[in-house]
Parts: sequence; structure tokens; C-alpha cells
Amino acid sequence: MTAAPDIVPTTGLSARGAESGAAMFRLSLLGAATIALTLTIPFALRMGGDHAYMALAIATGLVAVAAACVAERMSGLRAFWLIIAVAVLLRGVLLFTEPLLSSDIYRYVWDGRVQAAGINPYRYFPAHEALAPLRDGEIYPNVNRADYAVTIYPPVAQMFYFLTTRLGESVTVMKFALLACEAGMAVIILLLLRQIGRPPTRIVAYAWHPLPMWEIANNGHVDGLMAALMMLGLWLALSGRPLRGAVAVALAALAKPFAVLALPAIWRRWDWKMPLVVLAVGALSYAPYLSVGTDVLGFLTRGYLNEEHLDTGSDAWPLAAIRYFTGPFHGDFVIYLAISALIIGAMALRAADREPRTSGTALADVNRLLLVFLLLLSPNYPWYFLALTPFVALVGGAPVWAATLGALLLQEEVAWDAQTPILIRKSILYGMVLAACAYAAWKDRKRISAAGRLSDERHPAR
Repeated sequence: MTAAPDIVPTTGLSARGAESGAAMFRLSLLGAATIALTLTIPFALRMGGDHAYMALAIATGLVAVAAACVAERMSGLRAFWLIIAVAVLLRGVLLFTEPLLSSDIYRYVWDGRVQAAGINPYRYFPAHEALAPLRDGEIYPNVNRADYAVTIYPPVAQMFYFLTTRLGESVTVMKFALLACEAGMAVIILLLLRQIGRPPTRIVAYAWHPLPMWEIANNGHVDGLMAALMMLGLWLALSGRPLRGAVAVALAALAKPFAVLALPAIWRRWDWKMPLVVLAVGALSYAPYLSVGTDVLGFLTRGYLNEEHLDTGSDAWPLAAIRYFTGPFHGDFVIYLAISALIIGAMALRAADREPRTSGTALADVNRLLLVFLLLLSPNYPWYFLALTPFVALVGGAPVWAATLGALLLQEEVAWDAQTPILIRKSILYGMVLAACAYAAWKDRKRISAAGRLSDERHPAR
């Protein structure tokens, strides 16, 4: 007598397959929406100015939030390659689209050209007669502050400009080099996601985020180099190579200074080797440019602080909010800076002393340090927030999403567009972040309360 074949239940498998197919369909729709919105933005910007850009860019960001929620529960290769395909497609289009929101990249190419001519980039402003032989009809006319400002960019950024322009003195080549940095950073984000046990599909939070798409692929900001070096340093340190990680973070800070905030999370208090390594990297990086003496700091000390109101704090939103209620008084900005430094210093020491230190806690500490620093600094430019964008994938949470999407409100490029005052736009940005922090605190309290109830159920009082 032949035994009856085993009956394998398929209902569960079918349900999981249907759920996976539905998630893939939703992710595909969100990818299509990201493509449509991104490709519409150049036309909207030309027709409706900065306000149209901000509206569509924030809408793209909300699509990225939805995609992150969907992708969080997906782990298949189909979903991963869809995410990468959309990201590569849009960056390819924006690579060959003229910079629409900033002219900074023309200065990068100019600085590389100046160095190739054997001239220290910190010596002359672009319109100086000594640089007249280097002028052309494509790069030079688009260099901002050409008639009064020497370069502001630190030495690692300058080395990057020089090396990149040896491949070609064009905006496209410079953007391509920065996209190569971003591609390397994407690989590091994936490695860190694996290290902290999160699915690789979380990369969608970064890959479809509008801020890096526009500020790296289109505008070509050097912050892309800074963020890539910073994330490389974190990965090296969290993989057991802290001194190499410190070298990479130091190089990042010499491309854009506030990358230094990643150091406390990889430093152990009383470890003297790491500070010495960082100082040595700084000295070696500045050495080739010291022929101009103290002018090596460039436009940063020759007018930038005044031009951006960083010497009075008039554009710093937290200080402006305080002044609204108390009125300004002599020395209030100095007091504000001192309090801000104490807050950042206390957070840095807490990160350095954290025990036990894991990859997850270190990344969360860097995320918090950058977030608080940027909010206290209150920059006027959206690309300053690029340093935070890798953490929407690695750490997540409402505050970092609110800050990086709210940063899109800081765009101010189209001359004919009637701009909403910067402090009003910053009020919206800070309102979003404060609301996000309140929501995150409520969720944490709810989670802790639920964990407490579960513990009481498992271990009732006797």
C-alpha cells in the first residue's frame, strides 16, 4: 500500500509572496514619483523660482520617507537594485544638467587651475591682474566673489580641486569626481548597515533623498567629499582601526571643518595618540600652502564671517528667537556662543566616555552632535546639512529627517524671485525639527512604557 504524499501548506508562502509583491509595487510607484518630481524641478525652478524648487524638493523628500518605510521591511535583491537604478539614473541626469542652485563649483575649478599654474590659491582673488592669463569665457565669468575674495576652502579641498582639474577643467568633470566620492560613501553606508544588522534596502533613505541629489549631483558641493571621508573614517574606526579612522576624519575636517565632530565618537578619553595623529594630518595638509603665512585661512578671516552675519549672530535662529522675547543686549552673541560650545563639548565628552560603545551607539552620537551643532550654528545654506544625510539611512528617526528636509527651505538662488525672509524660513525648519524631537520623545516614552508593562506581565509581583 502506497503511503499518501505529504501535504505541504502553501497558504503562508503565498501570503508572504503576495505581501512581497505588493511592497515591490509600492516601492516602484515611489521610485517613479521620485523620478517625475526630480525631472520636473529644473522647469519649475525656471518658471516659479526658488519657492517652486523648495515645494517640489520637499515633496520628493516626503516620497523618500515613504520609500524608507516600505524598504525597511524588504530585503530582496530586486528591491535593492531598483533603489540603486533610480538613484543612478537621476544622478546621471543631474550630472549633465548645469548647476541650478549654486555657482560654488566654478570656484573649485578655478582654484584647481590656479594651483596648476604654480600659484598659491590663497594669494590672489580671481579678478587680480596676476591671474589675468588664466581667465576664460566659461569658468571665470561664473566665479562668485571674484573681485574681492580669495578662496575660503581648506587644504584637502584644494588638493582635491587640483587633482580633479588635471583630468579636465570643467564643471562636469568636477561633479563626476564628487559623484565618485558619493558612490564610495554609498558603499560605506551599506557596510555600516550590515555591521549594525540593518537591511541594505535602508540605503533608499539616502539614495532618494533630494538634498544629496541636488547638492552633489547637480550643484557639485565639496561637502560630498567631506561626508565621504567622514563616513570612511567612522567605518575604519568601528571596524577596529581607530587611528586610520582618525586620519580619514581629519582629512574630512580639512575639506569642511565640522566633520571634526565625528572624532569624539571614535576617541577614548586620555588616548593621546589620536589627537597627535589629527594634529599631524593638519600640519602636513597646510604645509604646501604656508607661503602666504596667516592668509592661509583665506576668505574665512577676510570677510566671510561678516558677510554671512556670523560675527553678530543676526541670522542664528535660536538667538533670534531669544532676542524676540528679551530684546538684544551687549554681548548676547558671545554668551550664545559660549553656551553653544558648552553644550557641544558636553555632548562630545559623553560620546567619548560612552560604555559600552557599539557601532550603533557611535553612529547615533555622531548624528546627534552634527544635528545639534548645525541647529546651533544655524547656517544659511542647505548643503551644510549634507553631513547629516547618511544618518537618515544609518540612524533614522524624525529629527534627522526633519532637519535634512527642512534644510531645503534655505535655498536662495534665483535673483528675480521674491524671497521669504530667511528667519521665517528658518522658523519653519526649526519648528519641524522641534516637532520631530517631541514626536521622537513621545515614541521613546511609549516604547519604554510598553516594555515595562511586558516585564510586569512576565514577572508579576508575588
